[in-house]
Amino acid sequence: MTETAQQDTPPAAEDGAAYRRKFLVVADGSKECRVALRYAALRAALTKGCVSLLYVIEPADFQHWRTVEDRMRAEARQDGEGVLHELAGEVNELVGLMPELLFREGTKAEEVIAAIKEDPSIHVLVIAAGVGKEGPGPLVSMVAGKTGAGFAIPVTVVPGDMSDDEIDEISQ
Repeated sequence: MTETAQQDTPPAAEDGAAYRRKFLVVADGSKECRVALRYAALRAALTKGCVSLLYVIEPADFQHWRTVEDRMRAEARQDGEGVLHELAGEVNELVGLMPELLFREGTKAEEVIAAIKEDPSIHVLVIAAGVGKEGPGPLVSMVAGKTGAGFAIPVTVVPGDMSDDEIDEISQ
């Protein structure tokens, strides 16, 4: 079935709510994240879908004092909420959609896979490749490695150094 046919006759959701194809973006506030986000937002708007933003708090190495660990976790959550709301505003301004905000704690690889498994309306994971000397980035490496072998959905990797105009052109 083509993408156009799917948007014209979307399947019914189990709970009777309208079905919307979700484009999942891992939110971290980086330049690459914003590239992936722009692409996902434009594709979601074009296909009458929506964007899901996932922020993952990775486990802290500091476990000597419980109160310090709790404070670090609370600060990380506050930072994550700020990133999610900022990026949600960008999506809303760009295409007039309000994204779904997902907040999880754990390792990125495990939480991305868990989010995909738990929500059957997530149809595409959109990530952007890093452009620095460090390589393509941890998300691209995750998808390309053993961890990514379990993905049951397509993964779109957008070059992380694309301009807004280039993203706009390829997202049509």
